[in-house]
Amino acid sequence: MTVSFNDEDKQAHRVSELLLKEAEEFAQSAASASGLEYVDLSRLSINTDALRLIPEETARKINVAGFHLTGRELKIATLSPGIPEVTEVVTTLSKDYTPTLYVCSRASLERAWERYKEISYAKETKAGQVDISNEHLTLFMSRIKEIGVIQTLINEATGAEGSNVTNIIEIILAGALVTRASDVHIEPQESDVRVRLRIDGLLTDVGHFTHKTNHMVLSRLKLISALKLNVGTMRQDGRFSIKVGDNSIEVRTSVIPGGYGESVVMRILNPESIDVTLEALGMDGHLLSIISREIAKPNGMILNTGPTGSGKTTTLYAFLREVNDPGSKIITIEDPIEYHLAGITQTQVEVERGYTFNEGLKSAMRQDPDIIMVGEIRDGDTASTAIDAALTGHLVFSTLHTNNAAGAIPRLIDLGVNAKVIGPAVNIALAQRLVRKVCKDCARDAVPTDEEMKIITSVLKKIKARGITVPDKIHLKKGVGCATCHTTGYKGRIGLFEAILIDEAVERVIVANPSEYDIATAAEPQKILRLAQDGILKVVTGVTTLEEVTRVVDLE
Repeated sequence: MTVSFNDEDKQAHRVSELLLKEAEEFAQSAASASGLEYVDLSRLSINTDALRLIPEETARKINVAGFHLTGRELKIATLSPGIPEVTEVVTTLSKDYTPTLYVCSRASLERAWERYKEISYAKETKAGQVDISNEHLTLFMSRIKEIGVIQTLINEATGAEGSNVTNIIEIILAGALVTRASDVHIEPQESDVRVRLRIDGLLTDVGHFTHKTNHMVLSRLKLISALKLNVGTMRQDGRFSIKVGDNSIEVRTSVIPGGYGESVVMRILNPESIDVTLEALGMDGHLLSIISREIAKPNGMILNTGPTGSGKTTTLYAFLREVNDPGSKIITIEDPIEYHLAGITQTQVEVERGYTFNEGLKSAMRQDPDIIMVGEIRDGDTASTAIDAALTGHLVFSTLHTNNAAGAIPRLIDLGVNAKVIGPAVNIALAQRLVRKVCKDCARDAVPTDEEMKIITSVLKKIKARGITVPDKIHLKKGVGCATCHTTGYKGRIGLFEAILIDEAVERVIVANPSEYDIATAAEPQKILRLAQDGILKVVTGVTTLEEVTRVVDLE
C-alpha cells in the first residue's frame, strides 16, 4: 500500500496528539499520587505577574512556573512536586505569598515559559506588583506631621516621571494610620478624585489626584484585595493586610460603581483601636458599677443599642475581655470578624452557606459555651434563640438597632419575642453614642454663649431633679488646634451612655406591651443618666464640647 505525503503528515499529527494525551494523563496520575491538583495550562491564561516571581533560569531548571496571582494567592505548576528544589522555591515564596502547588505536563510548562519573553525587559506594571512595603509605610508615617503633608506626598508620587502607584497607596494608608482614621474614602468626582479620611467619626479631605492616576490606583487596590480587575459595574468586597512594626492590620476594601468611576472605601481594622478597658469607655461611676455587676453574672442577656458607628462593637469587646478567663468558654458569631481576641472562639456569618446569626447561635449552643456574643439581632428567630440561651444558663451579649436603651424592649416584642420572658432573660439594655474629646494639648478655657448656657442649665436641672449630683462649677474647654490633633481641636473619642436595668418595676411594665416612655418612666428610680445628660456632664467637665454632643444626641 502506498502512503501519500499527506497521509504521513496526518499520522504524525495523530501520534503527536496521542503522546500529548498520554503526557497529560500521566500528569493527572502524578497529581493524584502526590495529593495535589492537576492543571492544564493550555486551557488557562498565564499571568505574567505570577510568572515573573520565579526567574526563568530557575523555572526551566527545576520544571516550575507561576501561572496565577491574585492578591497574595499564588498558583505554581510543576512537573516534579517532590524534589527539594521545588520545595525550597515554594518555601521562599511563602514569606510574601500564599503559594499553592499544582502538577502539570512538560507541554504546559513550555507554554508558560514562552511568556517569559514578554517580561524579560518589563518593569513594574501600572497596577503595581510589589506588596505594600512596611518600610515605606513607616517612612511616610514619620513624614506626616499634619494632614496637609498627605497631599504634598501624593503630589511628589505623581510627579513628572509618572505616577508611582504603590507609593500613593502607601502614603494614603500611612496618613490613615497616623491620624488613627477608621476608613479611607477614594471618591471620583467630575474634575478629579477626592481622598478623605474618617477621623474620630468625621470625614476630612486629605488629598486629590487625577482620574488617570485613580485608574492605576484602583487597579492596584483591586489586585492586592483579590478583586476582579475587569469588573466595573457591580460592587466588590475584598481585603488585604499591612504590617507596621509587630502590628498586623487588616484592611477591608469595598468598591462600588459611580457616575464618575468606581468609588473605594477601605476600612482600617487596627487592633489598637478596640484595645479599650471597661473603665476607659466613658461610663460614669454609677453605671460602671452596675455593668461590672451584670457582666459578672452567670446568665442573662446584655443588649447594647445605637446606630452604626456608635462604638457598640468596641464596648462588647471590652465586656468580653473583662469576662475572658481560662475557666470560661466564649463563642462569638460576628458579621464579619473585625478583630481577633485571644482565648475566644470567633465564628463569622456566611449567609450564602446558610450560616446566619440564628444558625450560628444554635451551633454555638451545642459547643457547651458559658458566654456567647451575637454580633447583631436582626430577626425574630435570632432574638428568640438568644433569649432561650439567656434563660438556659448562658451569658449572652448582643446588639440591636434602636435609638435608646428603653427602645430595646419594644423592639424585641416587635420581633416576636414573648413579653413574659423578656424580663427574666434580659439583665440590662444599654444605648451609646461616640463624641470627640477635646485635645488635651491645645485645650483652652471657653466661655459659653447665652444660648449654650441656657441649654446646659436646662439639662443640669433635669439631672438634679432625678437626685443625681452635678458639678458645682462649669469648666468648658475648646481645642484651638495643634499638630497633635491635626488642627481639629479634638483627639480621640469617648462614649455617651444610658441604660435600663431590668428590675422588678421595669419587668412589671414589660408584660403590658409598653412604649419607650413607659419603660423609661419605670426606670427613673435607677438614677442612671440619659444620653443627653451624660453628654452635658462631659461638656461641663471639659471632656468634650456642646457642639459634639448636639451632633449625636437630641438635647430637647
